[in-house]
This record gives sequence, structure tokens and C-alpha cells, in this order.
Amino acid sequence: MDPEGVGTVATREPYAHAMADNASPGASWGTPGPDFPAAQPPVPISRRRDRRGRGLRGALLPPEVPAYRSRGERFDDLVLDAVEHLEHRWSAELSDVEFAVEDVPPLPAVLGPDEPVPLAHHQPPAGRGRSATPHRIIIYRRPLEARAMDTDDLAELILDVLIHKVADMLGVEPEVIDPEGHGWHEDE
Repeated sequence: MDPEGVGTVATREPYAHAMADNASPGASWGTPGPDFPAAQPPVPISRRRDRRGRGLRGALLPPEVPAYRSRGERFDDLVLDAVEHLEHRWSAELSDVEFAVEDVPPLPAVLGPDEPVPLAHHQPPAGRGRSATPHRIIIYRRPLEARAMDTDDLAELILDVLIHKVADMLGVEPEVIDPEGHGWHEDE
């Protein structure tokens, strides 16, 4: 109480001082005044993180480590090596052929006990003009990986399968495609 014994009414002066930090004089409560700095540009969002800022911060393995490449990428490299092996001798015949890799073959609803799982498939050319498709040889990764013991065995198996499919496509024996003995010896 003041000395005269009369109570005083609180004014908004204390609030005005607190408001001075947030607003300019004469501005309504809570509205920013012109004393604030300009809005900052948004921080670029990294694509490797999820929306909450979590996720991978960098590569798990450096490129020098053998495990850097996935199993599928290593399989693709083995297929390319086998195609290069065949193209040295058959480049003119294989110039119109596309080679593709798929994980698994499209299997029918019921596969009989005597029917083997296909390892590769040859699609003959189809269509005319712009919609024409060339010869295509599709290699199925998972069945081949299941049959191989190691990487060297897988590379040999891929080459054997490609030799058989190219021989079927050209209508010749596998011995003609690769006289080095890949793909046609049955004793192994």
C-alpha cells in the first residue's frame, strides 16, 4: 500500500517492458515488429534421412571394401564378363541381342516334380517398327546362385547357361559357340 493508505491499481507497464522484447512500441501483444531480422532461408533437407531427421548419416561401407557392392551388382558383373567372353567371337551375331537379369523366373501356378526351375529364358524378336523388340536373353539370378558353391562356380555356371541360350538362339550346338569346352561337357 502507498503512504496515503489507498491501494493502487496495477498498470500494464511491467508487461510493456516484457513486450518490448517481442514487439515494437504501439504494436499489439505477440505480433512481431519490424525490429526482427529477415526470415532465414530453409535448411536443405538431406535425401538420405527420413522426415524426422533420422536415418543413415553416411555410407555404411567405403567403396574399397568388397562388401560395398550388393549381391545383385556382383551377379550383374559376372553376367557382363560372360557376355564379353562370347562377344569376342560372336560380336556380329550378338549385336542385336539384349541381355537382362531378373531375380526369379515367372513360375506357373503349379510346378510339376519333373519340371526344373528355369535358369534363363530366350525371347525371340517381336513386333514391327517402333514397337519391335530384339532378341532378349534373360538370366535368372536366384536359381543360379542356389546352384553355385562359390563365386568361381557361379561365374562358370553363368557362362554355361549363356552358351546354351546363345546356341539355341542361333540354332547351333554349344560346342560351336564356345570351343574351349564351356557349356557342353556333361561329366562335371
